[in-house]
Amino acid sequence: MTSALANKTGYFSHRDCRKHEMGEGHPECPQRLDAIDDRLLLSGVADALDSREAPQASITDLELAHGRMYVASLRGLTDSLREEMAAGGPTHAQMDPDTSLNVHTWDAALRAAGAAVAATDAVMAGELANAFCATRPPGHHACKDKAMGFCFINNVAVAARHALERHGLKRVAIVDFDVHHGNGTENIVTGDQRILMVSFFQHPFYPEGGSRSHASNLVNVPVPAYTKGAAVRELVAQHWLPRLEAYRPEMVFISAGFDAHRDDEMAQMGLVENDYAWITAQIKAVADRHAQGRIVSCLEGGYHLEALARSVEAHVRVLADLQ
Repeated sequence: MTSALANKTGYFSHRDCRKHEMGEGHPECPQRLDAIDDRLLLSGVADALDSREAPQASITDLELAHGRMYVASLRGLTDSLREEMAAGGPTHAQMDPDTSLNVHTWDAALRAAGAAVAATDAVMAGELANAFCATRPPGHHACKDKAMGFCFINNVAVAARHALERHGLKRVAIVDFDVHHGNGTENIVTGDQRILMVSFFQHPFYPEGGSRSHASNLVNVPVPAYTKGAAVRELVAQHWLPRLEAYRPEMVFISAGFDAHRDDEMAQMGLVENDYAWITAQIKAVADRHAQGRIVSCLEGGYHLEALARSVEAHVRVLADLQ
């Protein structure tokens, strides 16, 4: 039965997501969530959202997208780090040159994945029209058996597989508009014809090589540095939308990275808030036509705090029909 809240956009987050940090000065910082929350409150957008606390994902949820040994190793590394800290040892364990975990990272990752799963359940149940997950750590660089690029668990891949395996959907889409290629998502979903992944990303750029797959369920569009919004809109219209229309997804998941913004110094692209609103509107139109409007969006990148906050507001306004 559809509830009275079915026209609401859900907003999933949790205080545990602020406890994960990778050292002073790291761009993927807890203040990212503070900036988003402050902007949504000051703009009044928060009043229109159904705010919910993210639960923890279960181990079986994580194993929908990740290998059992990898999940166990992440948990074990956290336990070992806690013991070492108690004995005066290090406060962080390094996963790659840019990615480390502290004793709170495991709980934060469980909340981030749990938000995506809970949002999927709520949207599928008709409790919410769609949802945005303001969580961290991000996820789209996390491969089946490897943490990298600030990411540990691939939240959108977990949620997409959850929709397929637990809700019986036949076709879902993942849309990734982060400036970096979602190599982890590609690693997990390549060849799975139940999932269509569409993305654009700055190239050449991190991760090295960009997309390495030409699988038929991937539509990955590399773009050069300094590409601006008008060109990106044209690429979306030419490459993404025809494939999404033909695929007719029953639910859409978004890897919502906002680091292609012109103010974000982590990359060299030229998008602005109106571009994110336009892209979101195109995705929403596809979901309205084919997926009963069902969308779950998960925060990925975005490191200029003011630009991030403004861009998330633009994105969420479209999801919540507040334009």
